[in-house]
Amino acid sequence: MGGRLARVFRNFNVESRARREISKEKPTPAPRHPASRLDELADHPEIRQEIYRKDDRLLTLLKDVYVESRDPPVRVEDGGGEHLPCKQEEKRLTKLGHLGELDVKKVPKGKISIVEALTLLNNHKLHPQIWTAEKIAVEYSLELKDVSSLLEFFIPFTVQEFPKETKKAIKPT
Repeated sequence: MGGRLARVFRNFNVESRARREISKEKPTPAPRHPASRLDELADHPEIRQEIYRKDDRLLTLLKDVYVESRDPPVRVEDGGGEHLPCKQEEKRLTKLGHLGELDVKKVPKGKISIVEALTLLNNHKLHPQIWTAEKIAVEYSLELKDVSSLLEFFIPFTVQEFPKETKKAIKPT
């Protein structure tokens, strides 16, 4: 009810109010402060002339400057010289588990895929005596400090089911 009443007052005489606003004279801008820079230049034509005057001495100095740019000569050496480093990374095939079709097939050495990370974390959690940090580092071509940090700070999720007698059941009312 209140919205309907507010809409009536808001829409009352809208067209005439809009015409009245449009037909008003534009407001005059506020006066500028006398210390503005544009007014200073208008009052002092000698400053304006000094700004736009060309200095012949500086122009002749600028004309004397000549910049010549050349690329260093390219040396091509055959076989015996230095070779540019090759940015190719060694890749290894991933150890695909049951999610093999979802995982990437080749990974650079020193890195692991998501599926491999979850697999090795789960293996370490289930059999920590067999899957030690050293064995994981060798198996997946990783550094030992990275593997030990991974095992220390990342833990896979565990699902815990509570017995029925400890659950609080919501009784229907």
